[in-house]
Amino acid sequence: MSRQRERGVTPQSEDFSAWYNELVVKAELVERGPAKGTMVIRPYGYRMWELLQSELDQRIKDTGHENAYFPLLIPQSYLTREAEHVEGFSPELAVVTHAGGKELDEPLVVRPTSETVIGEMMSRWISSHRDLPMLLNQWANVVRWEMRPRLLLRTTEFLWQEAHTAHVDEADAMRETMLGLEVYTQVARDVTAIPVVPGEKTPGERFAGAVRTYTIEGMMRDGRALQAGTSHYLGDNFARAFNIRYATESGELAYAHTTSWGMTTRMMGAVAMTHGDDQGLVLPPKVAPYQVVIVPIGKGEQLDTVVDAAKDLLSRLRSAGVRTHLDARTHLSPGFKFNQWELQGVPLRIELGPRDLAAGVGTLARRLGDGKEQIPLDTAPELIPSILQEFQDFLLQRATKFREAHTTVVSDWDAFTSAVAGGWALALHCGEGSCEDEIKADTAATPRCVPLDGERESGACVRCGKPSAYGKRVIFGRAY
Repeated sequence: MSRQRERGVTPQSEDFSAWYNELVVKAELVERGPAKGTMVIRPYGYRMWELLQSELDQRIKDTGHENAYFPLLIPQSYLTREAEHVEGFSPELAVVTHAGGKELDEPLVVRPTSETVIGEMMSRWISSHRDLPMLLNQWANVVRWEMRPRLLLRTTEFLWQEAHTAHVDEADAMRETMLGLEVYTQVARDVTAIPVVPGEKTPGERFAGAVRTYTIEGMMRDGRALQAGTSHYLGDNFARAFNIRYATESGELAYAHTTSWGMTTRMMGAVAMTHGDDQGLVLPPKVAPYQVVIVPIGKGEQLDTVVDAAKDLLSRLRSAGVRTHLDARTHLSPGFKFNQWELQGVPLRIELGPRDLAAGVGTLARRLGDGKEQIPLDTAPELIPSILQEFQDFLLQRATKFREAHTTVVSDWDAFTSAVAGGWALALHCGEGSCEDEIKADTAATPRCVPLDGERESGACVRCGKPSAYGKRVIFGRAY
């Protein structure tokens, strides 16, 4: 039996989906909840979410947004006031019809997103151009009834942030929409080491009720795409539905232009599928609950001495800002501990035994890379932060090379079908929904985005031969 089998992790090459499903549970990120499609985020996974949340929250606040909280239960009439919105979400809605032992006068929807309830509040709070822009953000849970759930990626309930803003005109709202997209791009690349591609969704892939939808798309290690965050310009659609009007400088009444953008716990799944391997998670240091784990080795009195030295090193590393854990469990072998921390993706491991201690060094093992090296105990707190940053940078570079190697520029249908079988295709596209439907039916691939930085190019649609609609190539791929 292989080492992967012994630990219960199917090799990626054998079944990537099974590898992922087993990994997120074995690595103690999540567990399946008692209700279908729900999940429990375990402490190790929740700490990872907190780290990502902290990085994102600070960036959102730096742009002038303020955090608020809005109700979980939304009157059903709120959703019906924006017809396109409710049509887009109706299959996913969870609806409360009874409470307090009797039938409700009006059903309540468990929020799938908060545009409607926040729109109602904005209509009360906004009266003048001086009230704009209004920049709000909420950290919350939402419920969308998933038919084919997958832990972290698609669950009935998940955690996210949703920014909602109101502006005087389209130009200001579009600046906000692109700002949200840039914040997500930075967080994905700088924090999770995922080289996402920012771009605009085609009309068929837009958020329900949006005028324009933008996305960041990441490539997972099986070549599939994952939508990692979206930012929407909603025009004045929601403002008209909820009467969000303001008095202009000339005293006339005008409808505000609104935006919304969100990032979810799906990012934890993205990290696992972008960086993980057959040994388990590979965590970027910036979102690793433990950046370093110290494993003392020895027996009897020798072990006591080593543990004392390990505690000292633990204290000094923590003082240097390194998230460090001491694994001093005596009922488990060092080998078992090594395997566990590899499975849980800890970037660095320091093994400390009597000989190491006598030499004034620790044995450093990186989560990726062959062999081990010695690191002086005296200067470890000064050396470790730069080693962690090198590892963070390496993961981004590795993922970028993987994405580039699995992205193909195609000009004919045969090349397209071959490309999307194991990666992304960059193809010209007519932009028609019926053509997108045919492509999906034949290949399971969908248009992920029109890249913002794509080069200008015109020509015939790779599927139907009609003129391309976007003046640049579109990313197509199979997606989660």
